[in-house]
Amino acid sequence: MNNGNKNENDGKVAFETALDLAGFGLYNYNLTALTGFIIIAYACIAFGTTIIIPASACELGTTSAQQGLIAAGPLVGIILGGVFGGYLGDKFGRRRMLFVSLLSASVVNALASISVDWIMLLILQSIASFCAGGKYSLSITMLSESVPMAKRNLVVLLVTSISLLSQGIMAVIAIPIIPLSFSIYLSNLGIYWNSWRTLLLVYSAPGLVAAVWMLTIKESPKYIYAQGKEQEAIDIIKSIHRLNKGRSAAELQISGLIYDAQQSSGPSSTKEQIVPLFKMPLLKYTIIMTILYVFQQVVAFGVWLPSIANQFVQIVQTGEGTDQSLCSILRNSVDAPADPEAVPCSLNVISLLLVLLVGGLQSVANGLLSLIVDRVGRRNMAMVVAVVCGLAGIVTNLIPNAYASAAFFILFMLGILIVGLYTAMAVALFPTNLRALAVALTMTGGRLGIFASVQILNLLLEVNCEAGFYLFCSIFASSAIVAAFLPNDKNLQTTQTKKEDTS
Repeated sequence: MNNGNKNENDGKVAFETALDLAGFGLYNYNLTALTGFIIIAYACIAFGTTIIIPASACELGTTSAQQGLIAAGPLVGIILGGVFGGYLGDKFGRRRMLFVSLLSASVVNALASISVDWIMLLILQSIASFCAGGKYSLSITMLSESVPMAKRNLVVLLVTSISLLSQGIMAVIAIPIIPLSFSIYLSNLGIYWNSWRTLLLVYSAPGLVAAVWMLTIKESPKYIYAQGKEQEAIDIIKSIHRLNKGRSAAELQISGLIYDAQQSSGPSSTKEQIVPLFKMPLLKYTIIMTILYVFQQVVAFGVWLPSIANQFVQIVQTGEGTDQSLCSILRNSVDAPADPEAVPCSLNVISLLLVLLVGGLQSVANGLLSLIVDRVGRRNMAMVVAVVCGLAGIVTNLIPNAYASAAFFILFMLGILIVGLYTAMAVALFPTNLRALAVALTMTGGRLGIFASVQILNLLLEVNCEAGFYLFCSIFASSAIVAAFLPNDKNLQTTQTKKEDTS
């Protein structure tokens, strides 16, 4: 028996020990920043419709039902593309598939800017989201597999903070563009090039930048090792060490990696890659994580957040809605006659700033959470977030005061923090050669739930707003009970460390 000590094993160490020896420095900072930027690029493609829908409503003449379909279309693309991208990421590599995903999604999303009607917009944005579907799970997986275990929770939660701010960043980008009044007729297409089309084109740019940025990083060494390419994995780790420590530092002396059955060559067929996720002992984790993602209903409200914020600001600015709950304000906004002097289909700048505020609070809260999560444990923290934020959503419409009601709604929106916790938990629960697919597959359950929730919530916000809040917030709060069946992740991490340090 050995403990991964390189002196006792003629230069051979456990994989996690090799990552520790490579250190945490410039390479990891660059990879973490890139991962955060990829998440922003992903959000611009997948959730750009949250701002595009109200801004394009006049030109495309969309009804409420059609707007619901446009919002849900990208979710379908994400659902299908997430699993497909996860499978290809496990089969052909995280870096290669991320590069393809970034380029293809940006090109198709740019084409959506010349949509002649809402159906074309729906189809192209759904295809773009399909191409982008694997970005989130692949980038998070590659990051977690390339940094030392001691920093793993920190970088994943840091990137999650950036992810939470992404909708706010989208709002900031939209603020100077959406109010622009120019309109250029393109006779060949029969459309007017205006602000929302320009914004859609701008939302395609981050993916192209991220694709070029990808050229500065290496493939996940853990993935390479899982494919049985030991020497290539060692070379990548040495390269990471040189960038982290500086080229003047002594060469990292590793002659080999101690064999670990979990890190041996990856699956040779699709069956070997998928079937283990539906057999014990992984079946239990697959089911629980899928249910947790399904019960995570905050994203459905996030899809309609710009529209909700816009209606809230418009009513409150009149001074007539301060003694009402949020649902009362939304109901009055729907019933109120149109203002003939108002600019049609424009989003209020203050409402976009409110979206940024929500994203900023989510990001800050996630940063604070990252400081205590290792002491509490990700599972326990997820349970607390689900209960507190779920109850806040229920209380939102029990208070007849606009500002207090909005405050509880914002507290409910902080529940999105739980997605980062779930992702970090899934990364820890599944083995390397199945991890990208496992994360994508379990997240697919949540995306299916969100697809249904976006449609149902869109209807309920008009016909019975309070019921929508009570239903979805109660489901979210009850996810704490499901999470209780997972092992304590702090104990799990300790066990995994001991296993990887022992041959």
